[in-house]
Amino acid sequence: MEEDKTKHAMDSPTNSQQTVSDDEELDYSVKPEFYDSELDEKDELWAQKKRKGRTSDAVLSCPACFTTLSLDCQRHEKYLTQYRAVFVVNCKVGGERLLHQSTPKPKGGKRHRDSDESKVNPAVGETFKQVFCQVCSTEVGAMDEEEVYHFFNVLPSES
Repeated sequence: MEEDKTKHAMDSPTNSQQTVSDDEELDYSVKPEFYDSELDEKDELWAQKKRKGRTSDAVLSCPACFTTLSLDCQRHEKYLTQYRAVFVVNCKVGGERLLHQSTPKPKGGKRHRDSDESKVNPAVGETFKQVFCQVCSTEVGAMDEEEVYHFFNVLPSES
């Protein structure tokens, strides 16, 4: 008798199996509640309004949560996976840690070593602040001293 109970328990569907539906159960004559056939056109008009006539190389999104970070950006000429932007959304700047990019020292002979320029400013460099996704805190890039955002960890999509 116990064997019959176990067999019956194995044959009965679980809750997750009961939620699966067949196409025959769906009523295609009723318009879906959350469907809008004109949504793509509305989204395109919204993006054009936000850009104010400017063209963009891509729409940038966070690689972790897919949140939009920039609608108006420019692709780096040399590093094709990097972008820069002035107008961003959903970004927060980290103030606690600064990144420094040193300018490579020019190679030269004795004349260059004796120049006044190298003595006055031996550690010439630009200061960058880290930039994070405001939603999930993933590091997505850096902001320079002129408040230009440089994105290097983003997902680009066609604009």
